[in-house]
Formats: sequence, C-alpha cells, structure tokens
Amino acid sequence: MSAIPVDRARVDRSAVFAHSRGGTDPRTAARWTRRQVAANNMRALIGRAYPRVRGMVREPSWLFFEILLPFLTTSAFVFVYRALQAPEAYIGFVVLGGALSAFWLNVVWMMAGQLYWEKSQGNLELYFAAPMNLMAILLGMAIGGLVMSSLRAAAVLVISTLVYGVTFSVDQWLLVVVVFVLTLSALYGLGMMLASLFLLWGREAFHMTNVLIEPVYFVSGLNFPVGRLGALGALAIATLPFAVGLDAMRQLVFAGQPYITGTPSPELEALILLGMTIVFTLLARWTIHRIERIARHRGTLSIRWQ
Repeated sequence: MSAIPVDRARVDRSAVFAHSRGGTDPRTAARWTRRQVAANNMRALIGRAYPRVRGMVREPSWLFFEILLPFLTTSAFVFVYRALQAPEAYIGFVVLGGALSAFWLNVVWMMAGQLYWEKSQGNLELYFAAPMNLMAILLGMAIGGLVMSSLRAAAVLVISTLVYGVTFSVDQWLLVVVVFVLTLSALYGLGMMLASLFLLWGREAFHMTNVLIEPVYFVSGLNFPVGRLGALGALAIATLPFAVGLDAMRQLVFAGQPYITGTPSPELEALILLGMTIVFTLLARWTIHRIERIARHRGTLSIRWQ
C-alpha cells in the first residue's frame, strides 16, 4: 500500500502556531486566559475610540458645527430671558443646560444608532466574528465620543461664561465631580442599551433617534428648572439620567438659588444616578447577548445582497 502524501509545510506551520500559543493543538491554543481576554478587549476599546479622538484633529470643521452652532442655540435662550427680565440665575441654568446637552446628543447619535449604522455598512458581521466582547466596542465608542463632547461642553461653558457674565457658586466640589461622573456613566449605560434595541428595531432607529432629542430636552428641563413641570418633571427624574444629572448639577453649581425647587437633594439624586448606572449597564449587557443570539438564530446579522 502506498504512503499517503503529507503536506510538510502545512504541518510545520500548524506546529509553530500551536507552539506560539502555548498549546499542542488549535483547540488548546484558542483557550485564552482572563488576562489575554482583557488585553484583547482593551485593544478593541482603543481601536474604536481612536477614530473619534483622531478625527477631531483631522477635521477642523467640527469646531464650527460642534461648538459655534450649539452656542447660538444657548445664546437665543439667554436673550429671551433677558428680554423678559428674568432672574440672572436663569441665564446660568441655560448655559449649564447647553453645555450638558452635548453629552445627550452624543449618546443619541453616536451611541444609540451606532450598531444599526454599522450593520448598514456591512461591519456588524466583523464585530460578531472577531474574538472580542461587543461591550468593549461600545465602550470604546463611548470614550471616543466622551472626549469630543467634553471639549464641546467646556467650550460652550467657557464662552458663555465670558460673554454673558455667568457666576457660579459651588460649596461641594467633590459632590459636583461625583454627580458629573455618575451622570455620564448612566447616560452611556443607557446609550449602550439603546444601541442593541435600535439594532433590533432596524429602520425605526433613525426615527427613534429624532424622537428622543427635543421631547427629552423639554421634560428634562434643559432651559429651565425641571421642578416647574410638576408630575412630568418627577417622571423625568425617575427615568432620565440627563434630567437627574442636570438638576443635581444646577443645585450644586448655583448653590442657594431659590428658583430650584420641587426636586430631591443632590445627595439623593446622586444615589438615583448610581442606581441608573447599574441598571442600564446590566440591561445593556443582557440585551446585547440576547439580541446576538436571536440574530444568529434567525440569520439577520447581515443585510441581504450587501
């Protein structure tokens, strides 16, 4: 009986690959340690955050669209309040709301609809096929968008303060930082959860994105204290991290103002934000895994004929 021919080069390559991964066969080599998994997810996080951070340098036009145009919107409300001879505290409320609105827009446009847009471009299959956690990808998008939004918020805040003479009165700086961090954590946790839901809803993602902008601005009290809305404001405090964070920041940054009434104390709102962060993050993790299984079972991870 003649010997079966053996591809020597293929055997050597398999042996070298297995030896480099510390295993004796491909199955053993594929068993990563927790350190390797964490390092791989970190590379995925950096890879998704890099384009957003680098894009700020390569595309100077973002300075006009991301800073000057939102500043005009804030200025319009400032002129309205001054024409009505409203208390100067309301000018500060508008400026702070205009600065924090950058983060909500980033959550809605750069987070919630991101997976659906990636699916439309044919990249979603690569994300699911790559050996990394989808949460790492979304977190990288969040961090990259956070850098952009922070620069916009800081620019709007500084320019408005210098132009309109807004003065701040802060008594608890540590609590201000804690509330700010918890607000961002809850917002981006909500964004990751919405990303998986928008992926499931398909074309309705774009319409839902538009729906979640102006109505949320109104019920969150973007340009006025949310306590003025009564029961509707209480509902916003219970469900929207943007409303909770904005109200808490106003109470802390403009301490002693009698116009902020009808809402919980900043300490209680910080606890609400902490609870929202935990709930939204866990829901995001569950919905992502759930929708991934549904999509693979039904074969809807990719767009047909693309």
